[in-house]
Amino acid sequence: MTETFRIEGGHPVSGRIRPSGNKNAALPLICAALLTEEEVVLENVPRIRDVEVLLQVVVELGVSVRWTGPETVALCAKDLHEQEPNPKLSRQIRASILLAGPLVARRGHVKLPPPGGDVIGRRRLDTHLLALRSLGATPVFEPGVVGFDAPLRGLGGAEVFLDEASVTATENALMAAALASGETILSNAASEPHVQDLCRMLIQMGAQIDGVGTNQLRIQGRDRLSGARFTIGPDTIEVGSLVVLAAVTGGELRIENARPEEHRATRIAFAKLGIHFDADGDDLLVPSNQDLRVRTDLGGAIPKIEDAPWPGFPADLTSIAVVGATQSEGTVLIFEKMFESRLFFTDRLASMGARLILCDPHRVVVNGRCPLVAQELVSPDIRAGMALLIAALCAEGTSVIQNVQQIDRGYARIDERLAALGARIERGQG
Repeated sequence: MTETFRIEGGHPVSGRIRPSGNKNAALPLICAALLTEEEVVLENVPRIRDVEVLLQVVVELGVSVRWTGPETVALCAKDLHEQEPNPKLSRQIRASILLAGPLVARRGHVKLPPPGGDVIGRRRLDTHLLALRSLGATPVFEPGVVGFDAPLRGLGGAEVFLDEASVTATENALMAAALASGETILSNAASEPHVQDLCRMLIQMGAQIDGVGTNQLRIQGRDRLSGARFTIGPDTIEVGSLVVLAAVTGGELRIENARPEEHRATRIAFAKLGIHFDADGDDLLVPSNQDLRVRTDLGGAIPKIEDAPWPGFPADLTSIAVVGATQSEGTVLIFEKMFESRLFFTDRLASMGARLILCDPHRVVVNGRCPLVAQELVSPDIRAGMALLIAALCAEGTSVIQNVQQIDRGYARIDERLAALGARIERGQG
């Protein structure tokens, strides 16, 4: 039996909230703890399903895991086993692929099933193969297995040019290069905030990494790394989701410790929908009762919101932007370039009364502002699930969302935290 959210729409979401730790930072940082025999302590860890599953995987690999506080976990991989990661657990999350770099670097071999996670289109592994092979690892091709073997002498530094700026491939290459001999120059690397967090923790562990925050990283490999204590930054996608939620429900919201400097592209994109927020020190302030109107391009042309690698507009916020557009008067094109299935959830919004046209798997034209009406809904993935939750909170009537464990994978205790802000939301069994 799956869990559900029962949501009564039409109530402003207002108050103060602290965003959870960045999901997309927590997962690679957990994997990076396998690079050392010493203890690694992570603070501000989001208590979400993907984190819990990954911790189960590493426990079965011999890693000691202790929660020392509500959001603090200590990991020690001193007694790392030779067995391969549990395939059943690994298939449940996309992040299992991030074990490839640390395990092939630390113990010389790894075999994983193809990673699971959201069904939002093809998520290629070719860039991971390119990066780890460049460092000396030999790919292992078996039915249903993604594997690598390191040479007896270990991995070696190399010049690596990624064929795409893949976040997870960059992270795998970073972790493997940290224990490789010599220098690795990693070009066309991803530079998102969570990649920067991984770089900073590896530096704390003793790695030398130059170019943090850029698309070229220089890594001087070490024979061994030490332990570290690291605080994970706020989840940029949760912050963007909360901005839209407050705006479409008419609430006034202060998002604490949100790192405003990480939301410059989001500010520009949301401004096209008439959604505004201000920085107040480390906080973001979303004013109440905003006049949501699409801001046309020069000459009255229909504007476009499109995702791009960092520091561009995050792909994970495109689903959220679609809901924002349904509540903004005017017409806008939203272009999601990365995944060919992410926008398929828009049929649920259409059933709620949204006026939109899905042009192809990557583009949707939205004509707002249109009142939404409550519906029975199913969450297809993390981000679409949160988008539907936001739609339900500004719709007329009471909606029920099924399969909310998808939302739980990326948003910690979201029902409890939003209820504290005035949302009418209850968790139940479906």
